[in-house]
Amino acid sequence: MSLAPLSEAFENNRFESISLIATDIDGTLTLSGKFTSSLFHAIEELTKTGIQVLLITGRSAGWVNGLKTYLPVMGAIAENGGIYFPKDSEIPETLTPIEDLIQHRQSLNHTFQLLKAQFPQLQESVDNRFRLTDWTFDVKGLAFVQLQTLAELCQQQGWGFTYSTVQCHIKPIEQDKATGLLQVLTRHFPQLKPEEIMTVGDSRNDESMFDTSKFPLSVGVANVLDYTSYLTHKPAYVTSAKESEGFCELAQLLLLKTFTG
Repeated sequence: MSLAPLSEAFENNRFESISLIATDIDGTLTLSGKFTSSLFHAIEELTKTGIQVLLITGRSAGWVNGLKTYLPVMGAIAENGGIYFPKDSEIPETLTPIEDLIQHRQSLNHTFQLLKAQFPQLQESVDNRFRLTDWTFDVKGLAFVQLQTLAELCQQQGWGFTYSTVQCHIKPIEQDKATGLLQVLTRHFPQLKPEEIMTVGDSRNDESMFDTSKFPLSVGVANVLDYTSYLTHKPAYVTSAKESEGFCELAQLLLLKTFTG
């Protein structure tokens, strides 16, 4: 089952036990690249009813460290599963082991320079300097066939590759959102059952969270439909609205279910 209308899940009581929402940020919690007051209200209301929100994003460790402090969430996973920032701790947890950080960054940079030799237009992301586990450059202007070539070049160098609506990521092969999220769940929320966890996303780097063998209850906001032809794993359900309006649609249905029983 995949890409069913979100309303179908509620008609079948599929979401009646949700306790935790693990959600992407860009294109999922943002609207035209910005947070909205409606989003803040939705997260606050979910929290009041006992549904916690966990951020899981491709954004950098430095960027996410600040974000998790100011948003009403219970923690955040950065760099597509590389680093976890608990809500009430200033000490991040490394989800992807790195023996020598300096050497790791040098190796990532070497691969990026190889990519630039074939694609001179590549631009390092502005937040790349704040990263630990991966290396990013802007996705804007890159066609799908070019992204495929970049992925192949990374694999030849022993790296993984993924991309979102904003960035391309050169990363450790085993690093993805699902792997990082499962580590955090095991360490911090071992009591949660699969039917109590919902994953939400919109893009290619969210695909691992749409794998029903790991997360049976996944939701894509409507703009995920732009990528479904490129996804092996598709979300189980899809909202009718795009971006943060889709997340708010989901939140409203969850809240309605909570108040009506």
